[in-house]
Amino acid sequence: MSSFRTIRPQASEYSPSHETYIRRVPEGDIVDLLEKQIEDTLAFVRPLSEHDASSRRKPGEWNFKEVIGHLSEAERILSCRALRFARADAQPLPGWDQDDYMRESNFTERTVKDLAEELEHLRRANLALFRSWTAEALARRGKADGKEVSVRALLYILAGHERHHLEQMRQRLPELRALAS
Repeated sequence: MSSFRTIRPQASEYSPSHETYIRRVPEGDIVDLLEKQIEDTLAFVRPLSEHDASSRRKPGEWNFKEVIGHLSEAERILSCRALRFARADAQPLPGWDQDDYMRESNFTERTVKDLAEELEHLRRANLALFRSWTAEALARRGKADGKEVSVRALLYILAGHERHHLEQMRQRLPELRALAS
């Protein structure tokens, strides 16, 4: 474990809107936490039936396939931001609207297995990258969506975002199954 990867981001390293995600991340080496987290997420997602993963409690609500796809998109976007800032890229990066992305996705047409494999491959590739970063790289900052953020904070946001959605899916699954019966 690298001790510099256990240092939590300070409030000055991220936008207040990300506090809820960062607060969800337990103490420890952030890269090790991200590795354990993908195992937990996959353990929940892989056994889902296609029916459960495609069901909605109410119209307009994302189904589990869409949530899994959204996690992959967030993984790509946040890790790309982190890579660019870790490499001292000073170009400000644009924001992204998750609802616009969802409208253009085809997650509901894909299988749970396919979506889970994509998320797993993305995370595993990112873990190899994240492990290579020095304390200096994690401390670097850049501007995304008009707000300054550190590389370290982006890793915590990534972890907290996934934890948020996994908690929601765990809560919703019994409700979905009750509606189906």
